[in-house]
Amino acid sequence: MKSYFKSESGKKEILDLYDKKLSELNIDSRYKTVDTSFGKTNIIITGNASNPPLIAVHGSNGCAPIALETYPTLSSKFQVFAVDVLSQPNKSAETRLSMKDDSYGKWMNEIIDALALEQVTLAGFSLGGLIILKTLINDESKIKEVFLSAPAYIVNGNPLKALFKIFIPMKMYIRTQKAKYVEKFLNELFTKRDEFAIQYLSKVFLHFEMDFTPVPVISNKEAQSITTPITLIGAKKDLMFPGEKMLKRAKKIFPSLKSTILLEESKHVQNDADNRLIEQVILSQ
Repeated sequence: MKSYFKSESGKKEILDLYDKKLSELNIDSRYKTVDTSFGKTNIIITGNASNPPLIAVHGSNGCAPIALETYPTLSSKFQVFAVDVLSQPNKSAETRLSMKDDSYGKWMNEIIDALALEQVTLAGFSLGGLIILKTLINDESKIKEVFLSAPAYIVNGNPLKALFKIFIPMKMYIRTQKAKYVEKFLNELFTKRDEFAIQYLSKVFLHFEMDFTPVPVISNKEAQSITTPITLIGAKKDLMFPGEKMLKRAKKIFPSLKSTILLEESKHVQNDADNRLIEQVILSQ
């Protein structure tokens, strides 16, 4: 199988940062590898096994430790399964799934079956939101409730703004390796400066072949087929998936939309205060 890591040394640099982040979290956790028809999937498990299950799904160019850092207290109420999404710069298989079909949904439901979980809560950010919606479309019978933060797959932002403010700085960093371009990229997407994101993405941009496939949007028919309760959190200053536009469409197309929140000052990636708010929303259910 083709590797999306451009070199073994680059892969090591990225995974060393992965391990460092998980170590810094200082949590009681364990790894589990699940075999799926799409490839081996790495999962970090934390929390008491007697608690109800919650699967946390990170965004593009991310990894499970980032999801655990984003929502650190969910394990007080849930047994948390933080999944390394396939073909991302992490420890899962490098099978690149299509966002256009239901592969992501099948993959997640295979994980749920392999873990023998029932009544699962799903929480996802960005690409993680797309994966969760694909899961519901594929088979929502084992899903209790979902929480989507700035998710992909409902609306898209202005492609010209994304080109000039996000993709060109990224390409300029790859070409020049000048830190100012990573800073510019992150400033457009992150509400608050994140030192780990600077380190991690600097390595990912150089040493990993990212997926630049245009993100599709869910059809009205697919959205109307979903019966699982959905809580949707949009970010008003999100260039990728604008929050106001997202909530407006969601209210029209999702019959199971339970609750919506618009983070007035948030860009695509939330700050600590907004993440604590999202955590409390999940924990209060």
